[in-house]
Amino acid sequence: ISYLLGSGGFRKRKHDNFPHGQRREEKENLNPPSALMSSFKSFQLELDTRHDKYERLVKLSRDITIESKRTIFLLHRFTSAPNGEEILSESEVKLDAVRRKIKQVAQELIGEDMYQFHRAISPGLQEYVEAVSFQYFIKTRSLISVEEINKQLIFTAEDREETTNMTSNSHDKQLHTWSLKVTPVDYLLGVADLTGELMRLCISSVGNGDIDTPFELSQFLRQIYDGFTFIGNTGPYEVSKKLYTLKQSLAKVENACYTLKVRGSEIPKHMLADVFSTKTELIDQEEGLP
Repeated sequence: ISYLLGSGGFRKRKHDNFPHGQRREEKENLNPPSALMSSFKSFQLELDTRHDKYERLVKLSRDITIESKRTIFLLHRFTSAPNGEEILSESEVKLDAVRRKIKQVAQELIGEDMYQFHRAISPGLQEYVEAVSFQYFIKTRSLISVEEINKQLIFTAEDREETTNMTSNSHDKQLHTWSLKVTPVDYLLGVADLTGELMRLCISSVGNGDIDTPFELSQFLRQIYDGFTFIGNTGPYEVSKKLYTLKQSLAKVENACYTLKVRGSEIPKHMLADVFSTKTELIDQEEGLP
């Protein structure tokens, strides 16, 4: 027994003679990083990359929204500006700058599923649709289609920069083409916001003594409202939510047209804008709102 037990009365283990650091190194060698941990590290890298891209798209969408709003504010000066063509030319320059921002969004989405990042870019695209459709209406008095909007969002880029060597062959340059398509929901939401801008355009037109534009806008807004009613509650929730605001804008314009038709030229010019100070209680009652 004394041979088996140490001086302390306990059996001494064989590996207690090795240093502590040496035992730790042997343990690490026996348990290398598992395949599961390697997989989770790759997942972490992929999620971090996707999150960074999402944040970049949010910032780009914010810039697109700001520049589109500035374009809309500029277009509202069309009715009071002495030369409307200059306003339209300046607005086209601003929209080109917005499209350059959208080009950056399209570059970020190369090889990606756009709908995974749709929530990040949707506010900017809606504001862009509103600005483009507002400019298009001022030019043509009609509504731009989603196909025409998407045609302007096709971008090209060359593989390499042009060199100063004039003998270089043009066939050596390869063009890359990519696009960003506005979804039908973004288009509908942008058109719904357009109706509010048309109502403000009607107010400024009447304030400037133009009593013909309100009647033209009234017919146009009625056509848009009729189109939205075909969608009804079957469409996306955001579309049905904006239907009430659209109806309010239409009611204000129609009521102004009614007042102008009944009272006609007897309304003093400085009181023309007051025809829009109408009550909306009837609309609220129809919608069942408190």
